[in-house]
Amino acid sequence: MNPNPAREEHLVLMLGGTGRTGGRVLKQLLDRGVRVRAIVRSAGRLPEGVAGNPLLTVTEAEPLSLSAEEMLEQVRGCDAIISCLGHTNDLKGVFGAPHELVTPMVERACAAAVALQPTEPIRIILMSTVSVYRPGALDARRGGVERALTGLLRALVPPAKDNQDAADFLLEYVGTDSPFVGWVVIRPDTLVDSDVTEYALHEGIVSSLAKPDDTSRANVAHFMCDLVTEPSVWKAWRGGMPVIVNAAKA
Repeated sequence: MNPNPAREEHLVLMLGGTGRTGGRVLKQLLDRGVRVRAIVRSAGRLPEGVAGNPLLTVTEAEPLSLSAEEMLEQVRGCDAIISCLGHTNDLKGVFGAPHELVTPMVERACAAAVALQPTEPIRIILMSTVSVYRPGALDARRGGVERALTGLLRALVPPAKDNQDAADFLLEYVGTDSPFVGWVVIRPDTLVDSDVTEYALHEGIVSSLAKPDDTSRANVAHFMCDLVTEPSVWKAWRGGMPVIVNAAKA
């Protein structure tokens, strides 16, 4: 029996639901009674125990292969889109094609939301990285040397540029007052595997590159799910780029 029947009113489009963090998001959404549409390259890589869940609809496709019309149909009826898309951590994944994955999918998701003109903004919840920089006072802790290093990383490593471009698109192009799209960019520090624990959310950078904090993938998933199901959490962070770290290292 679903312990949270009221949450079936939510419908989330999940991108990257077979990854190490995305799989946790998918499982936690289903555990909360949230309906999910998942676009995955291979259904065989779905997290254990989710196949056959009546709340889950799976489309097997290369995300970038979807036409604008197909993306529109995937987004139709959804009140949130969660992206945990990322490049694999090997030479082919980092330097091979596609050099851009996150940014074009965010652009397509936003275009579909605008085309649908929903009565309430569709929530775009994007998993990013603490290396992504937000201009202004909120990230002032990152001094000139660290900004130069992260700038060099974006120049040399395609996934780093991809993550920054996606965040810049939401911040600069979509903005914070769109009637059709709301967004949150989540910036974890060093990702680790553990269960859900206490965690801290900060508006800006809190740790240096030399002394990073740990962030549990399960905690990232928990926060992403809260942004879908908890109105007060969404209200607090809409248009933000929170840094999430485990409380023990906050």
